[in-house]
Amino acid sequence: MSFRRESEQTHYDAVVIGSGIGGLSSAAVLAVAGLRVLVVERHDRPGGYAHSFRRHRYRFDSAVHLTSGLNPNLGGQGGVLHELLSSLGVRDTVEFARIDPVYHVSFPDRVVSAYAGLERYTKELGRLFPGSQSELEDLVGLSAVLRDQLAAADRANLSHAAASGEGFETLRRYRRATLGAVLEEKLSDPELRAAHSTLWPYLGLPPGELSFAYWSAMHTGYLADGAYYCKGTFQRLAQAFVEGIRNHGGEVLYRTRVRRILVSEDRAQGVVLENGQKISAPVVVSNADALQTAQELVGADRLPQAYLRSLRRLEPSLSGYVAYLATDLPLENLVRGHETFYYANYDHDRAAQCTRDGEVTWFSATVPTLIDPELAPPGQHLLILTTLAPFLDGDWRARKEPYLARLLALAEEQFPGLTKHLLHAEGGTPRTMERYTLNENGALYGWALTPDQTGPRRPSPITPLAGLYLAGHWAQPGGGIYAVALSGKRVGEEIVAKFGQTPA
Repeated sequence: MSFRRESEQTHYDAVVIGSGIGGLSSAAVLAVAGLRVLVVERHDRPGGYAHSFRRHRYRFDSAVHLTSGLNPNLGGQGGVLHELLSSLGVRDTVEFARIDPVYHVSFPDRVVSAYAGLERYTKELGRLFPGSQSELEDLVGLSAVLRDQLAAADRANLSHAAASGEGFETLRRYRRATLGAVLEEKLSDPELRAAHSTLWPYLGLPPGELSFAYWSAMHTGYLADGAYYCKGTFQRLAQAFVEGIRNHGGEVLYRTRVRRILVSEDRAQGVVLENGQKISAPVVVSNADALQTAQELVGADRLPQAYLRSLRRLEPSLSGYVAYLATDLPLENLVRGHETFYYANYDHDRAAQCTRDGEVTWFSATVPTLIDPELAPPGQHLLILTTLAPFLDGDWRARKEPYLARLLALAEEQFPGLTKHLLHAEGGTPRTMERYTLNENGALYGWALTPDQTGPRRPSPITPLAGLYLAGHWAQPGGGIYAVALSGKRVGEEIVAKFGQTPA
């Protein structure tokens, strides 16, 4: 890949800061609409948390394991990635493998598999937890209704709140509820509650703190619309976006950092690059950390103090620790599928507290080579072990190896012989996440996805500074690859609707 440290032009219709999936999605909409778009990325490749890296003959996804949003029959919000890639004309350049079961969860006394399809999912859990079928069907149905109402509220521009208007009763009732509270209300079996809420690490909070509405949208999306892995790693997805943006006249600049956002006459006017190049543009979209965007790129004196206080009050999500392993152990005989969660007990809230205390008691194991053997040499597998982790004081040099050793010890219990069959092992810490993304404390999901930090309580993509927008997991709707793609799409559509093809 060749790099150029200066843009081809000095004036664009829009500049996008950061090439995470949120930034690329907004740039895609703008480029397809005919706007001249520049994407500025400090890394040497696009994707943000969806980027991949090579070690010897191995190709690892850095953080993303699954996505939804690729069902071609849904269109609109349900098939957001399919729609964006299709609009760019690059959908056929990326191959996605459907994952079913979507995930597995291993408790000390049982293994539960989550099959795609809401009816099949409820039947399987009902079989494993006799007497709970009716309760489970009611809860899964409630989540599906809530997800539909969230989507309808978005389309009607009701900012998720649906404070008025008919047809949003479920959303009004549950928009402030936690997943844990609803599980207590709807499911009498505590072990079934734990099995049903397995995917809480995908959103970075345990059931007792996690927004039920947000979890319902994510969980129902995977089960009803399908879960997919991007063959060749999710870097292929990011590269497809870049190819499509360039095919529509856009430009993507790597290894270049934005020093500041130009502000004049109370509106964004472009950016200054780290090398001093000034680029004018009436629209700037930041896919970067929202607070850093406000305080460092714009400047605290250029924004209303009430807005800054509202950002400073928000709590970032947890970060994560990831072990990237290669092995010649025959994992196809030891694992049940693409991704399995391993918990020491049924108490997810306790597991999350152990995580915050710096203890490693649970993990997920992802084996992408079961789906895509070309990621490793023949007869070998990639094994990615993931657990959430606090940033602590940010000095992870002393903690990195003990965390890796602990994860390997837990994995050895599940995959006997693993440590003797390791061909490659390295760890990625919260400091690693912060270094590569500049997210505060290496946050994986932007702001933590509590009821008080989702929906209309999450920062709007439209900022108080005219011409400046936020895209990605620091803005509405929230974290996760599907959500950030939807965020970028909405931002692009907002800009096109406001400015048309000539924002200047």
